[in-house]
Amino acid sequence: MTVLILGSGGREHAIALAVSNDPQVGAVHVAPGNPGTASFAVNHPVDASDADAVVALAREISADLVVVGPEAPLVAGVADAVRAAGIDCFGPSREAARLEGSKAFAKEIMTAAGVPTAEAVACSSVEEAEAALDRFGAPHVVKDDGLAAGKGVVVTSDRAEALAHARHCIESGHPIVIEDYLKGPEVSLFAICDGTRALPLQPAQDFKRVGDGGTGPNTGGMGAYTPLPWAPADLVETVTTSIITPTLTEMNRRGTPFQGLLYVGLSLTSQGPRVVEFNVRFGDPETQPLLSMIESPLAQVMRAAAKGDLSAFDDGLEFRRGFGVGVVLASEGYPGEVTTGREIQGALASDGGSDPDIIQAGTALDGDRLVSAGGRVLVALGHGETLTGARQAAYARIGRITLEGGFHRGDIALTAAEEEAFTALSEPKGSLGDPGANS
Repeated sequence: MTVLILGSGGREHAIALAVSNDPQVGAVHVAPGNPGTASFAVNHPVDASDADAVVALAREISADLVVVGPEAPLVAGVADAVRAAGIDCFGPSREAARLEGSKAFAKEIMTAAGVPTAEAVACSSVEEAEAALDRFGAPHVVKDDGLAAGKGVVVTSDRAEALAHARHCIESGHPIVIEDYLKGPEVSLFAICDGTRALPLQPAQDFKRVGDGGTGPNTGGMGAYTPLPWAPADLVETVTTSIITPTLTEMNRRGTPFQGLLYVGLSLTSQGPRVVEFNVRFGDPETQPLLSMIESPLAQVMRAAAKGDLSAFDDGLEFRRGFGVGVVLASEGYPGEVTTGREIQGALASDGGSDPDIIQAGTALDGDRLVSAGGRVLVALGHGETLTGARQAAYARIGRITLEGGFHRGDIALTAAEEEAFTALSEPKGSLGDPGANS
């Protein structure tokens, strides 16, 4: 099988690595890719959002499967063009991708499907936003209705800050959604979907705030870990039954079946799991530790989903024992204006080759030098039989990497690891990650 993966970030690097381990895969291509993917796959300088160029490349390399990584090409309809060319594509149609492309549409689907989520109001004027803020009260949750690379959400108790974000979005021509605050730890659950069936992955948790302790502005994510030892034992079953399956059913009812990766962002409230958001692609940075744990033949699973029949995998996905932790190395200034072009040292394996536990994202080559080229530069992975051991491995790995001005959070999975140590001696004491929800 020849697989073409669209995108250039850490998510695509992780997908390409996982796909390359599938025994039925003979060649992996990435467009446009990054220096990390170039170490084991073939990169192509093709814009992932250019449907005509993507189809031409897929035909040129005789791709059996195209995997669309980022959300923008999905919302633009690239998957439709690939399927129209007669090539299997893992990724939802333009219409189905509205689950991420419009938060108001996602709320409409959830309401129709009876999916538990926060009450919300769509606003297209500052006056409507003011009324909604007053209706729900603090903490205020204001979301850009469209795509915002994970940074279009403000959760704050400061009404002036919430209104300023609402005004900025509206005056930029973007409608917004203001919703009730969901109190509880956040969890990410991904499911590979064939239109009717869902094949869930292990739950994961990411850390959105830029600073330790969940401080500072939202980012695209500063780290993640999986599985979650503190999560309810029936979480995956509950979410599949009450959220994922009803959503697939409603999308089918509307004539827009969902085939691809459904990302369910959850808040575990005192009333049970509630949906914070839907995404329609693998989430970053949860994908990096999640796919490093998977033992099932990922390319075969995704191609089955693309063909609309996951029945061969009804027994579920298989994962390696233990835990996976990913820690993001970010450029100076992230998530604001970042400084790029600085040399990255220590990102290779001890023998000078590619380190499979260093997932590159915002990187580039300047001659023979690996340099930073974005806000989130790379993810260092660690694995272990215990969460504590996985954390230690991840932080040891990122500790060997140098980037002038670069930084990372020091508390990824820390609270859960402390709880793990505590429960080895007594009863659970709680959990979790960043404070707050709806983020």
